[in-house]
Amino acid sequence: MITSIQESVLTFSKSSLVAALAAVTLFSGCAPKEPAELISARRAYEHAATSDAATLAPAELHIASEALKVAEASFDKNPKYYETIDLAYIAHRKAQQAEAHAAAAKAEAEQKVAAEALAAEQARQLAAAQAELAASQEALAKATSALANLAAVKQEERGMVITLSGSVLFKSNEATLMPSAQSKLDQVVEALSSAEKRPLVVEGHTDSQGDDASNQVLSQKRADAVRNYIVQKGYDASLVTAQGIGETRPVADNNTAEGRANNRRVEIVVQRPTTTAATP
Repeated sequence: MITSIQESVLTFSKSSLVAALAAVTLFSGCAPKEPAELISARRAYEHAATSDAATLAPAELHIASEALKVAEASFDKNPKYYETIDLAYIAHRKAQQAEAHAAAAKAEAEQKVAAEALAAEQARQLAAAQAELAASQEALAKATSALANLAAVKQEERGMVITLSGSVLFKSNEATLMPSAQSKLDQVVEALSSAEKRPLVVEGHTDSQGDDASNQVLSQKRADAVRNYIVQKGYDASLVTAQGIGETRPVADNNTAEGRANNRRVEIVVQRPTTTAATP
């Protein structure tokens, strides 16, 4: 049988257990809930801490960390204190600012690298262009020297002009190249091909004997004959044009035999390279 004392102890134990459970339930139900702003601030900092901000914006990230600590401390001190929300918002913004600063620093660094790479490439291209130009000029100088031994060569505004006597190239009033003319033109083409190939204009000229129309036709046929031979020898056809000038551009007096001989000529004009504006 249970004594009255045992019965009293049992009754007290049950009452204490009920009270304890009630206290736990009450405590759990009244536990302070973290504001959403604080949770967001904590997540924002964690995100920033694992981003480029850790290496590119450590000072700003430290400021964000301190701001979050202040917000956490405010919540621990007084969960219902509304200043915690404001402090959490500040901490959130500081974390975002740290990431933004890191992104800007990264973009600036990438831009610097790109600018340095572009400058290096431009310098390389410029050096290559200068080397190519120097080589081209050297080759042209050698070609000019070789041509000077074959024909009259002079520099004009339109380019280098190679003058070949008509009597060397053609029989009187004919437009068929003589065998000796072909040999001379072979040497001219070889000299021209040794340098950078440039556009050529082959001009045919006559003296004033005969009528204008006949001289125009003859000069065009002779220019065509020289042009076709140059192309046949391998010069790019798209770079060579022929033009009959007739008797319109004499270089000597047509009243003398010597003057007329000088006027009966073929000129090969090596045009100057086209200059283009530099790309900024």
